Amino acid sequence: MEAFQVTFMLYVYLISESSSLLSSCKLRRQFYLNSMHKPGDVVLGGLFNVHYTSVFSKLSFTSEPNQLSCQGFGTAGFRHAMTMAFAIDEINKKPNLLPNVTLGYSLYDNCATLVIGFSAALLLASGQEEQFLLQEECLGTPPVLGIVGDSFSTFSIATSDVLGLFNLPIVSYYATCSCLSDRQRFPSFFRTIPSDAFQVRAMIKILKRFGWTWAGLLVSDDDYGLHVSQTFQSDLAQSGGGCLAYSEILPWGENPAELKRIVEIMKRSTARVVIVFAHQIHVIQLMEEVVRENVTGLQWIASEAWSAAAVLQTPRFMPYLSGTLGIAIRRGEILGLRDFLLRIHFLINTFQVMQFWEYIFDCRFAPPPAGWVEAGGEVCTGQEDLESVGTELLDVSDLRPEYNIYKAVYALAYALDDMLQCEPGRGPFSGHSCATLQILKPWQLIHYLEKVNFTTSFGDQVSFDENGDALPIYDVMNWLWLPDGRTKVQSVGLVKKLASKGEELTLDEEKIFWNFDSKQSPLSVCSESCPPGTRMARKKGQPFCCFDCVPCSEGKFNSMECTSCPEDFWSNVQRDHCIPKKTEFLSYHEPLGICLTTTSLLGTFICAVVLGIFTYHRSTPMVRANNSELSFLLLLSLKSCFLCSLLFIGRPSLWTCQLRHAAFGISFVLCVSCILVKTIVVLAVFKASKPGGGASLKWFGAVQQRGTVLVLTSIQAAICTAWIVSASPAPHKNTQYHNDKIVYECVVGSTVGFAVLLGYIGFLAILSFLLAFLARNLPDNFNEAKLITFSMLIFCAVWVAFVPAYVNSPGKYSDAVEVFAILASSFGLLLALFGPKCYIILLRPERNTKKAIMGREK
Repeated sequence: MEAFQVTFMLYVYLISESSSLLSSCKLRRQFYLNSMHKPGDVVLGGLFNVHYTSVFSKLSFTSEPNQLSCQGFGTAGFRHAMTMAFAIDEINKKPNLLPNVTLGYSLYDNCATLVIGFSAALLLASGQEEQFLLQEECLGTPPVLGIVGDSFSTFSIATSDVLGLFNLPIVSYYATCSCLSDRQRFPSFFRTIPSDAFQVRAMIKILKRFGWTWAGLLVSDDDYGLHVSQTFQSDLAQSGGGCLAYSEILPWGENPAELKRIVEIMKRSTARVVIVFAHQIHVIQLMEEVVRENVTGLQWIASEAWSAAAVLQTPRFMPYLSGTLGIAIRRGEILGLRDFLLRIHFLINTFQVMQFWEYIFDCRFAPPPAGWVEAGGEVCTGQEDLESVGTELLDVSDLRPEYNIYKAVYALAYALDDMLQCEPGRGPFSGHSCATLQILKPWQLIHYLEKVNFTTSFGDQVSFDENGDALPIYDVMNWLWLPDGRTKVQSVGLVKKLASKGEELTLDEEKIFWNFDSKQSPLSVCSESCPPGTRMARKKGQPFCCFDCVPCSEGKFNSMECTSCPEDFWSNVQRDHCIPKKTEFLSYHEPLGICLTTTSLLGTFICAVVLGIFTYHRSTPMVRANNSELSFLLLLSLKSCFLCSLLFIGRPSLWTCQLRHAAFGISFVLCVSCILVKTIVVLAVFKASKPGGGASLKWFGAVQQRGTVLVLTSIQAAICTAWIVSASPAPHKNTQYHNDKIVYECVVGSTVGFAVLLGYIGFLAILSFLLAFLARNLPDNFNEAKLITFSMLIFCAVWVAFVPAYVNSPGKYSDAVEVFAILASSFGLLLALFGPKCYIILLRPERNTKKAIMGREK
């Protein structure tokens, strides 16, 4: 910021003199900067980092020339400048692009110094004429119509802040700060390199791809690094893709104490992945400290600023940096560039080419410095062979910044070509006017630059979005340290923006070299993923990536957040997935169901046997006594009682739920009705045996007995019908008894209906019991009343015990209790009523006589 203030003061000073002159402006002072020029009808400017640094006297606003010395010649920066010269030379030779227009260039070296870069930009914008006349209308073309550069984000910000006021288009090939996408602040700024916002998203894509949720972030202390830090932390939080273990700022200049502190943090951290958004000089200083501390086992991720830096690919650093993954500027091919570079001796009269020549051949042009020849130094001739020295300048196999420069020059050329092809009266400006070659204004070029769209010879499309950013695409690079000591930087994928606004990452993972013993991607997490069946519980005061694993509760599963299983499912023992809940009902296949089924069939079989005995002996007095027809009907009803118990066994369905209680209720009412009528018959016979009691049997003969049984049974049938119609019993999946089980049961539908059904049976049973109890002391020849009394006692006892047992039995056991009550009461009636008779019929046939039954045998 301080440097920007100085340059802005310089700019104000340079132009302030115009207010004091009425007819002319005078340039107060000139900067003598490294540059090379080529005249043309239209001139394009260029700003490049040819030297590493500069040394010059203290800035003073005097008329004396500024004493400036740029130091540290960089072949890569010089090649960048030569690429622009080549692109313009190539455009001038194209007949279909800017015909009849010759492009020129003015290329300046910023010497990696903000003040120099800013000064060079001002020279490009205003020119260096010492004095020019003021006119009422400013006509003519400015010194340059557009600028390609600068290489640093901070430099581009300072330059665009000022030159943007004059709408002079600037197309950068290397400034990535996302802040430069602010169209309000930088209306004339364009770039052919993606912004850091896209680079950050690309980095996050890589982190997600390999499951690296715990990483460290190191950034440079400038606009580039600080903006990246903010964007990275914000985007990472929004994506939920991970957390930062630490975020540190790499200092400018020599600061060993701060670097040592940062490296100590890296050593103590559990993060195995380190992301570095910084310039080459920062990474060199950092790696020196990393080597001193011998910090190994890290996976480095490089930003585009150093992902292909040859200065870091040394035997000293490669044991630590081997395996680095980096985001690199898209590689391109520029046909003819190498041949052009081999012929740069024709530019030998330019200062920058002379500097390169002296640097690469270790010679001096005449006249050489004093003592140079005497010390054995060579004098440059300009005819030296470049191919003989193997210079980096001629290596065009990996053109990345150069490709962006090439695209930037062509973008300006295509925009200018579109502007000059405008038809008068159909132009985009006021009154449908067009720009002319004689009167070109930079803001007019911006209009066409925003709409430029062309495809390079390499096949890449070039256009700018509403923020001046080019279509983003990056190569993903991987550093290899080969066994023979050589270094190879290979492309293993790319990241590009899709039309759907998303980013697509394509990686060839088999090609990636990992600098670890396992030769696999490292694990970089704060807490390892929770095993199946557990959930994450965030550690207090730490990022969400740091957590403990807590077992899921019953009925829940998953390893991220315990999720309840669907209604019919339950978690398994490991809590890693849901399994169908166990189903429970009184089954034919379980021991309890088998026992009850067997007992039911046994009772049915016994009833059939007794029925067969009674049928076979139907003419004997024992069978014929006390209305044999009721005895047969009673046996059939008991048989149906035994069989209806089977409806309570098996998986409930709608028809079994409806039928089970109806069959049970009607069968038992039929049974108890027969017993009740038998009891009434006993009493009627006893009463008829007394003098004057014969009329009692007349009124309760066989027809009345059948009618009574039918009416009593019909009442129960009506109750069942009303119950089923109004609130039918239905199958139900009960999950209240057990969380991990589904109990299939029949809900009664209407508790009142069920109570009325049972109450009616109970009423008839109690009535039968009371009548039989009253007849218990009748003479022996009418002793069936004792059997009825005993059977009704058993029946009532069973069903009185049934009610509390049924209410307190869950699930299938309630059905088992009801089946047990049915079987127990049925066996009680069968054995109590027919056991003694079968005994006499089968074992004591001598007592199966009318006299014996009437009690007349002595």
